[in-house]
Amino acid sequence: MTKDELGWLRLHLTPGLGRAGLLRLQEAFGSPGEILDAGPSAWRDRAGIRPAVASALPKEDAPLFVEAAERLRRLAVRIIPLGDETRYPSLLRKIHDPPALLYLRGTLPPGDALAVVGARRASPAGQRLTFELCRELASRGIAVVSGLARGIDTAAHQGALAGGGPTVGVLGCGIDRIYPPENADLFNRVAAEGAVISEYPPDTPPLPGHFPGRNRIISGLCRGVLVVEAALGSGSLITVDFALEQGREVFAVPGPVYAPASEGVNRLLKEGAHLVTEVGDILEVLWPALPSAAARTREDAFAATLSGKPLELYRNLEEIPLHIDDLARKSALTPMEVSAILLHLELQGGVEQLPGARFIRNRRP
Repeated sequence: MTKDELGWLRLHLTPGLGRAGLLRLQEAFGSPGEILDAGPSAWRDRAGIRPAVASALPKEDAPLFVEAAERLRRLAVRIIPLGDETRYPSLLRKIHDPPALLYLRGTLPPGDALAVVGARRASPAGQRLTFELCRELASRGIAVVSGLARGIDTAAHQGALAGGGPTVGVLGCGIDRIYPPENADLFNRVAAEGAVISEYPPDTPPLPGHFPGRNRIISGLCRGVLVVEAALGSGSLITVDFALEQGREVFAVPGPVYAPASEGVNRLLKEGAHLVTEVGDILEVLWPALPSAAARTREDAFAATLSGKPLELYRNLEEIPLHIDDLARKSALTPMEVSAILLHLELQGGVEQLPGARFIRNRRP
């Protein structure tokens, strides 16, 4: 660990100095070295920290600090303060109550992400769908963020790992704690192939009151939240509340009307959440330039019905709309030939015409 990281750790282990106090100290002094050198009176005058709290700062040889630092070193944990504009996740920084510090194992993915949450006592069907959706999202480089809990969270991380893509686990306990214990192997895989993060100091137990705060981080890291199986009053709906507050898109998988685990998701759908039965339903809203595997299969099947010039023209259509003149140049065909072929392909449902004489493949031919 670096000197700054050790400084942040000492500060975070100070009794009575919570998130708000850490943020005030960061704003007032900047680096942990300057904070530690300032002393109780400066803490009070510049950051409003009571002298009794400042006096409780652990000494460098305090067993609590030494043991915590050793555990974090052994786990290769890094500490990222909110003021670190390079490493701190940009989306998370913009929520109204971002964590003052992030403890990180692994590597945070740089691209877009989707949060996936749901019931701990999930049905086999819900877990299977979650696994398949997350596998395809991850295969396209979209990070899957969840809470490493039982049920849907577990299926989400497993699917992302199976897809060979990034996944992030957000904890409601210290980063040196594995909860639930049966997810130890999954926890270690996520840390090795993606990232595990927590805002809580080392050795913090997984208390119930920590999980709502954890949920705001899950949604805060992502552009949208997908809910698979959630009863009314479940923690997943708390994540949705945070997502809506943060301006994120909300997605939900419908469930049987009489199933208690479906009451929450079905209510979300009635209130305007995006309905999801396949990954294309998510991609169309957040990443329209990335066709789903099902869409590619339909396109391949449509292409198999073509030959000659129609097939060549269809293959020259791209992920972005192309003007008819551009298609003529790419296909070495005359504009009249291109126009006639496009009309035929459009009637067959394989091509969609957009304003301005631009054309794109129909994702649902």
